[in-house]
Amino acid sequence: MLKKIALFFGLALIVACSSSDDSSKGGATDNFDRSTLLTNLADNIIIPSYQDFAPKLTTLKGSIESFVATPNQSTLDATRKNWLTAYSAWQRLEMYNIGKAEALNQYYYYMNIYPVTVADIETGVSTGSYDLNAPSYHDAQGFPALDYLLYGVATDDAGIISKFSTDANAQGYKDYLMDVINQMDNLTQQVITDWTTIYRDQFVNSSQNTATSSLNKFVNDFIFYYEKGLRANKIGIPAGVFSTTPLPDKVEAYYNQEVSKALSLEALDAVQDVFNGKSFNGTATGPSFKTYLDYLNTNKEGQKLSSLINNQFDLARTEIEGLNSNFSTQITSDNSKMTDAYDALQRAVVYLKVDMVQAFNISVDYVDADGD
Repeated sequence: MLKKIALFFGLALIVACSSSDDSSKGGATDNFDRSTLLTNLADNIIIPSYQDFAPKLTTLKGSIESFVATPNQSTLDATRKNWLTAYSAWQRLEMYNIGKAEALNQYYYYMNIYPVTVADIETGVSTGSYDLNAPSYHDAQGFPALDYLLYGVATDDAGIISKFSTDANAQGYKDYLMDVINQMDNLTQQVITDWTTIYRDQFVNSSQNTATSSLNKFVNDFIFYYEKGLRANKIGIPAGVFSTTPLPDKVEAYYNQEVSKALSLEALDAVQDVFNGKSFNGTATGPSFKTYLDYLNTNKEGQKLSSLINNQFDLARTEIEGLNSNFSTQITSDNSKMTDAYDALQRAVVYLKVDMVQAFNISVDYVDADGD
C-alpha cells in the first residue's frame, strides 16, 4: 500500500512538473511591446536593406549584360566592381530568412551557398542542360557562381575574357552567367514586393509569443545566421574547426582572393546593428533585442547581458580585423588567428542562444549539428 501511495505521489509530481514546464513556454510574462521592436526592424532595417540591395543587383545585372555583349577588360572590371558592391550589400540580408524568403525554399540557398561546385557549372556550360531551381544546383549559382565565372574560370584576365568570346563554349558561358544573374534578380524582386505590399503588416502585427509569431521566428533566424552563416561558414569551416584539417578552399569569395575578410566584417556589422536596432540609413536606434533585454533587466556575470553581447561582438571584430584580407592565405600561413576569430564569435553564441532566448521566453527551433 505504501508503495502504491509513493508511486501515486511520484506520478503526480511528474505531471505537476511537466505542466509547470509547459506553461512556462506559453505567452510572454512581461509587458514589453514587441510590436514596436518588429516595426523598427521592418521599417528602419529590413525593408531599407532590401531597397538598398535591389538597385545594386540591377546595376550588376546591367554590367553583366554589357560584358556578355562585349567581353573585354573594361566590361569585366566594371562587372567585378558591381559584383563586390552587391555582394557586400547582400551581407545585410542573408539573416532575413522569413516571409517570402523562407517560402521560396530558402532564398539564400539561391544566393550564397559556397563553396561553389565547379563541375556542375562546367557541365551546364558545355551541355546547356541545367536547372537553377533544382536543389542540386544551389551550390552552382548566386554570388559564388559569379565569383567563379568572373575570377576563376581561367588563370588570368585574358583567359577569362576568351572564355566568353573565343572559347568553343563561349555562348554556354554567356548563357549560364545571364541565367544566374536573372535568377538572383527575379527572386530578389519577389521578396521585396512581398515585404512592401503584404508581408510588412503581417510581420509587425504578429507580436504574440508563439512558436510561429514574428519575433520568435526572427530571433531564431538571427541566431541561426550568426551561428551558422557567420561563425561556421565564414570562419569555422574553412579554418578546420569541424574537420580534421583546415579547408582553405571553402572560404567565401574564394576565387576573388581578396575580399573574404571584408564580407565577414560587413556581416558582423549587420548582426550587431540588428541587435542594437540601428537604422539602416542612419545612426538612430530604436526598439531592439538590446532594449528588450535592458527592459527585462537581464544580467549575467554581474553585467548587463546586452553589454556582454555587444562587447563580444566588438572583440570578435577586432580578431577578424587582424586577419589577412584573403582568408585562404591566412589559413595556410597562420590558421591559429582564424581559430582565434572563431572562438571570439563562438563566445557570443551562448549569450544569444541560451541567455537571450531564455530572457525572451523563446525556444530555439533548429537543431545544432556542428558539434559545438
